[in-house]
Amino acid sequence: MQPVQAVKRTDTNYPKRLKDYLKTEIPEMIWARGNINLLRGPNTVLNGNLWALFCSSKCPGEIILKTHDLAQRFKETDIPTISGYHSPVEQECLRVLLRGSQPILFCPARGIENMRLKPAWKDALAEDRLLILSIFGNQYRRPTSALADQRNFFVAALADKICIAHAAEDSKTLEFARMVIAWGKPVFTFDTLANHALFQLGVQRIEPSLNVQPR
Repeated sequence: MQPVQAVKRTDTNYPKRLKDYLKTEIPEMIWARGNINLLRGPNTVLNGNLWALFCSSKCPGEIILKTHDLAQRFKETDIPTISGYHSPVEQECLRVLLRGSQPILFCPARGIENMRLKPAWKDALAEDRLLILSIFGNQYRRPTSALADQRNFFVAALADKICIAHAAEDSKTLEFARMVIAWGKPVFTFDTLANHALFQLGVQRIEPSLNVQPR
């Protein structure tokens, strides 16, 4: 099993795009376990098509189904993804994606050095298609809401495109979407009335076929 590596801000593996989006909040260190080559800029197998996946813990059933279908589509078309894979819907996406062959970047909101690895994660690590990343040292043994907020911006900064499956009105997820849109990142969601608040912010429409259209 690969050991955890520390990627310093001055290292060649350090993703330069973090400086473009996180500004003064750039992490000095990133801890990584897995295929570190996935961090090496636009010429990696990510091919500038890294999708971030976010979904609130509570969301309508129709969106749960749509998100599952989207994960299946990512698996079938070898599209790489990045997420904290923490909410129930995100965890289901990870379960689907681990059955494929595409790259996966997994970013827990805690330190990773002593984190127990599930068998499916170990298999993907052995296949060099999983990279576990964290901006938190080993003293952070448990995820918290504050750590998750920092992690989410880290994930969004690394991604090329972002899917926010659902964000309720007046939620932290909606405020997160507002800030990421201000970066100029392309942000997408599913075309349903439950996502009206996201569309009000200018989020674009995505369908499981990955046909993306302005709304």
